[in-house]
Amino acid sequence: MCGCHLRTETAEATETVERLRAGMERGVLSFPLTGFRADGSLDLDAFREYVAAQVATGPGAVFPACGTGEFFSLDEEEYRQVVTATVEESAGRLPVVAGIGYGWAQAARFARIAEEAGADALLVLPHYLVSGPQSGLVAQVEQIAARTRLPLIVYQRDQVAFSTESLERIAALPTVVGLKDGHSDLDRLQRLTLAAPDGFLFFNGAATAEIQARAYAAVGVPAYSSAVHAFAPEIAAAFFTALRDGDHPRVDRLLRDFYLPFVEIRDRVPGYGVSLVKAAARLRGRPVGPVRAPLTDPAPADLADLERVLAAGLDLVPSALTGAAR
Repeated sequence: MCGCHLRTETAEATETVERLRAGMERGVLSFPLTGFRADGSLDLDAFREYVAAQVATGPGAVFPACGTGEFFSLDEEEYRQVVTATVEESAGRLPVVAGIGYGWAQAARFARIAEEAGADALLVLPHYLVSGPQSGLVAQVEQIAARTRLPLIVYQRDQVAFSTESLERIAALPTVVGLKDGHSDLDRLQRLTLAAPDGFLFFNGAATAEIQARAYAAVGVPAYSSAVHAFAPEIAAAFFTALRDGDHPRVDRLLRDFYLPFVEIRDRVPGYGVSLVKAAARLRGRPVGPVRAPLTDPAPADLADLERVLAAGLDLVPSALTGAAR
């Protein structure tokens, strides 16, 4: 790779960083649900309708085919359609960051598809199944970065947790622009933020990130992904605004009366972090369909509890916002 091409990639990464930074200051990060029909097939028309509605609410960026979007259940052609539809529905109004994953060889295949589809950047999801030493975690990112020109955000959770030395190595790669954290180890995260170069992006990727948003912000990571935005963007916007404005009584009220009860239901069954979100979107009339196995849709009793919690959350939001999101 010639030096001029490397500088071109760096310029593209810088532009993407600035767009993402501006978006993070404006709103939460949207992780859209992938729509399926009752028989499990991809419902692309429904997905387009859903993504258009998500984009219209003004998130900071949109991340298709990630964890909430059931990346793990998509084949390559479905993935191409999902990312392409997101790029088209976004129409350049906000950055599109597509999920990629598995081992680096397969991740590179998804990266090529995302690049062809017009994505602005990639979120590198934790690799499949195995654990590896720090040198292996770094090599995984290096191998992917060598095979795409798109900027990369790496996602640490589960078996992926970078040391400060490893972060310094991957952050030195010209197209690695940020890190999303799902471990909620604030001691480690603070060390990472201090070791990172100026301008490096950090995202709160904890499950139901709003629960820990204040704690993350305290160590210099105010931006977060919001699963709630996938089904109740008006609640997500109300929380984001209250947190940004330092309205702690309102933050506490939203946490106590909506977010904590929602998390209590989410924690009842493995996989509810996705399937409960999808069920809530269906309750709002969004055409997202069921989840794909191995996930399962919520049990009737859990669905009834979800409906009550969702109603309580919407009652906390100004009626103007609620009407605008419908």
